Amino acid sequence: MTTTDGAGVLVLAGTPIGAVADAPAGLARELETADVVAAEDTRRLRRLVSSLGATVPGRVVSYFEGNEAARTAELVTALSGGSRVLLVTDAGMPSVSDPGYRLVAAAVEAGVRVTAVPGPSAVLTALAVSGLPVDRFCFEGFPPRRPGERARWFAASAGEQRTMVFFESRHRLVATLRAMAEAFGGSRRAAVCRELTKTHEEVRRGSLDELVDWAESETPLGEITLVVEGASAEPEVVSAADAAARVADREAAGERRKEAIASVARELGLPKRDVFDAVVAAKPSRE
Repeated sequence: MTTTDGAGVLVLAGTPIGAVADAPAGLARELETADVVAAEDTRRLRRLVSSLGATVPGRVVSYFEGNEAARTAELVTALSGGSRVLLVTDAGMPSVSDPGYRLVAAAVEAGVRVTAVPGPSAVLTALAVSGLPVDRFCFEGFPPRRPGERARWFAASAGEQRTMVFFESRHRLVATLRAMAEAFGGSRRAAVCRELTKTHEEVRRGSLDELVDWAESETPLGEITLVVEGASAEPEVVSAADAAARVADREAAGERRKEAIASVARELGLPKRDVFDAVVAAKPSRE
């Protein structure tokens, strides 16, 4: 859409995900020249401004998930009237799992120019240090919180061949890693990246099964970004009957069915649900 003459400018500014020294060079300048600064958390904004040694002469308003819908119209009105509006979130780039998309879409619709001060991104940082393929990737954001929705969500992505990047709360990390192992197979490679660019930065790499064991014993803290290997372009073709037969062999050797299914799933790189379904489907023919 063509921009409207006389309209202002919406500036999306990346903020540090770690040390303040990582702030983009243009951030302080934008803070000091904006007519309106819309911040996800105004208290964090004040701390950031102080650390940068900057001042904010413009009007400061909050812009977060709870008031995003209502405040968007107010900000578009200011933009249409010629104001320079700066949008900052707590860390990283606005719109990337943070407030911003709604305002950008509304500004574009109103013919307002939108630009950005690029800054640090946990998505690209985690991808770069993960050690997993970076030629093709996709960002999936936060998984659903409810176990059933989360399981279905991951199951729908089991065949995704691109490297996948997720955000997750430390409180749900173990549950999410377990759900990933169930949907993608426990042998799928992944990396848990926490506190990126901060003092206690840590990147833990391994199979999903290994990462589940680690997370259960370590209780990782901090901001979490997960990077997961995509599905193989040419997966091993294993019939349901073969998978069921392998489970039956393990059961015959004394292994409990639940553990046998998990072992075969890990061995074949299949979701446990698929192996379980194969066992159920084969049951009539074995009896």
